[in-house]
Amino acid sequence: MTAIFRLESRKRVRSSTVLVAVFALLSALYFSMFPGIQDEMDVFEEAFPEYMFELFGIEAIHTVEGFIAAEIYAFFWVLLVAIYFAYIGAGLIASDIQNRTMDLTLSNPVSRESVVLQKVAALWVPLVALNVGVSIIVYVGALVIGESFDPVSLAMAHLLSVPYLLVCAGIGLVLSVLIDHVRTARATALSIVFALWLVDSVSSVDPEYEWIGDLAPSRYYDPTAILVREEYALLDAGILLAVFLVLVAIAVFVFTRRDI
Repeated sequence: MTAIFRLESRKRVRSSTVLVAVFALLSALYFSMFPGIQDEMDVFEEAFPEYMFELFGIEAIHTVEGFIAAEIYAFFWVLLVAIYFAYIGAGLIASDIQNRTMDLTLSNPVSRESVVLQKVAALWVPLVALNVGVSIIVYVGALVIGESFDPVSLAMAHLLSVPYLLVCAGIGLVLSVLIDHVRTARATALSIVFALWLVDSVSSVDPEYEWIGDLAPSRYYDPTAILVREEYALLDAGILLAVFLVLVAIAVFVFTRRDI
């Protein structure tokens, strides 16, 4: 039975399209700014203290790779897109429980495990739409202003973001099966993802407390390292994927044993 998967997939098309359009506008803005401020980049770098660059993972900002990594990926992608996936994950189960449609769903010949897995599988829509759409936008945008991205590095920046975004969705999913009220589940998921990102960013500034950031999923995805230094942390991506599978397993275990 794949009806849930098809329905959930269709529900994600509109929001995914809107997000791609938003990133297209952001990319157009930043690419239009880059040629004009490139000559003034030394002044820009001197205007901010060193810890600000470490806090937001800014590196080689005078290059188009470093500039776009800092302006789009290090913040909008790592934080805001992650929050979006946490928001989606937190509503996968809780929204149906709250509006009582879960009772109708489970009255059909479908197991609770299948319900969770089909809803999670429908995340392929925003994952594909955002990663394919934004990568094309960034690549073409660089060509328009006379610059270029290494297509392999750009593709890897998006490919390696998939496990990270899935972990954020997994955090929301676990809360979705624990909390009946969808607004509470979403608010909690957003708060956790933001707090983890903040812990990672702040702890990276002080070597003495850097180990604390190892608990944050954002520690295992560094778009600046990928785009600027062409470093592909495949092991980190594997760790994130394993964490996502554990989160899904926890969600399935809880949902199959709880009373709705």
